[in-house]
Amino acid sequence: MDFFSMDGRGFYVWGSFGAFLAAIVIEIVLVRLRIHRAQKAVCDTLGSADPSGTENSDAGKGSK
Repeated sequence: MDFFSMDGRGFYVWGSFGAFLAAIVIEIVLVRLRIHRAQKAVCDTLGSADPSGTENSDAGKGSK
């Protein structure tokens, strides 16, 4: 138990770790949301039905 109290400074130490962890989790969630929105915007702009980018395209085939 002495390890967690850290001579009376445990609240500040563990609080800062908690705040750091919360900030990292929030940042990861927000980045994933931004990526999803950007991919959706690109798909809407290009008219693609598949946001994964696996749509087969005949562009460049057979043109000589």
